[in-house]
Formats: sequence, C-alpha cells, structure tokens
Amino acid sequence: MATIVFNIAAGRLAYYASLPAANDGLVLIPLESSGLETDAVLRDKDDFAAVVSGATNEQTTVGRKVLTSVTVTVDDTNDRVALDAADVTWTSPTGNAIGAVVICYDPDTTGGTDADLIPLTKHDVTWTPDGNAFTLTIADFARASSAA
Repeated sequence: MATIVFNIAAGRLAYYASLPAANDGLVLIPLESSGLETDAVLRDKDDFAAVVSGATNEQTTVGRKVLTSVTVTVDDTNDRVALDAADVTWTSPTGNAIGAVVICYDPDTTGGTDADLIPLTKHDVTWTPDGNAFTLTIADFARASSAA
C-alpha cells in the first residue's frame, strides 16, 4: 500500500494533528479508483480543491469522515513522532470503487470550502462499497522523523 505525504504538509503533520480545537480537525476523504492520478502528480497539490481539479474524483456516496481519537506520540528512541486515529467505519456504503483516501486538515469544520482543506497524507485503499459494513483500520497513519 503506497502512502504519500503531500509536499504542503511536510513538517506540519504533528502540528496539525495536535491542533484540533473547537472548530478544526482532521477529515478522511475517499477518492474514486477510476481517474486517480499518480502520487507524483498528487503530492504537489496544495489544497483539496486542487486534488480533485484534475482526473481525480472524490467518492461522495460513502462520505467524508472526521477522524477521532487523534494522537501524536513522540518516540525519542527512533527520533520521530507517530500520528494515529480511531478506525473509521461505514455502515451501509455504496457507490463507485475507492482507490485511496486522503487525510486533510480542516481549519474550519463549521464552514469553509475544499480550498481550505490542507491535504496531509494519501493512502491507497482497494475497496468497492457493496452495502456491507466496512472498517478502515488506521494505525500510525503517518510518521515524521527528524533523523538524518
């Protein structure tokens, strides 16, 4: 499974993950497998509106999910931080096949637009929603290292 960190988020992951306050947070957005652009193209996108401005499409039928229980763990032994969140479940998902999910920082969960969402990481997922419950296990969705 390929995972990328968007260039705009490099060095900011732990900061964004530790921020969530009253009106901000992390959101997981599924992307359709059909038309999904390459990692080399996607990593240069600076907001979610740009992520879906080309051939890549959001899979809107299953919907976005707000990440909960987000933790930032400092690992001094390995000179890194690990970011984790609770698993995400869809109860009766349908729609087009999903090829990836993107985790974005949303600075304003009460409004805002896709241009306000900062893409942090993209994770390949192979899933065709068929009406059966589906749980996406999230374990250390990103690690940022200061090791040389």
